[in-house]
Amino acid sequence: MSEWAPRRFWQDAQTVPAEGGHTVTLDDKLVRTPAKAALIVPTQPLAEAIAVEWMAQGELIDPGSMPFTRMANSAIDKVVPQRAEVADMLAAYGDADLLCYRAEAPDALVARQQEQWDPMLDWAAEALGARLQARSGVMHVPQAPDALRLLAAQVHDLDAFALAAFHDLVSLSGSLVLGFAATHGARDDETLWALSRLDETWQQEQWGADEEAEEVARIKHDAFLHAARFYRLAAGDASDRGA
Repeated sequence: MSEWAPRRFWQDAQTVPAEGGHTVTLDDKLVRTPAKAALIVPTQPLAEAIAVEWMAQGELIDPGSMPFTRMANSAIDKVVPQRAEVADMLAAYGDADLLCYRAEAPDALVARQQEQWDPMLDWAAEALGARLQARSGVMHVPQAPDALRLLAAQVHDLDAFALAAFHDLVSLSGSLVLGFAATHGARDDETLWALSRLDETWQQEQWGADEEAEEVARIKHDAFLHAARFYRLAAGDASDRGA
């Protein structure tokens, strides 16, 4: 038996102003989230990106081809009811940030991590006001409480739509610093993703590529770039900084 999928019932998708932002209509029928809430997003550019996804659907609706719609749904149905808890969870990455855990050997990898990751810790110290310290080895060493409090406060300042995107930026990269760097435009998206993959890239250079691992990495790469673009659209910035 073939898996059931909902069928397209509309001819046109349009964006319209709504209380609190903008929404999308399908032949004048309002789009709603899976929890039946009105799908209202904060900016026109984000609503337009969602409308494009609905217009691109064929006879059968494919939710997998609608990442902006999915993330907006998550912001409304999942983040809004528990925003503080989501912010706490993401802020906790600061105490175990990928950029802070360094190899002890070989020397070439140690040097590459220092060359590429130290500038991002320097950026965080200047732009975010929080200096995180690098450690050698994999054993957890707590960061300074004052630095963690400063970072946590900035995570809690994010609204639900920004936080939905920030969730993917941080969890996919393993780095609170890289997540903030993406939202601040400190580097282009591709560079930030490459920084998060430094160790994997090193291993690949030494031992060759694994096809299955490469496919997983590609999926995560696309999701990271999508989250960065969603964040910008939710902020009203339609620019493309992926490359």
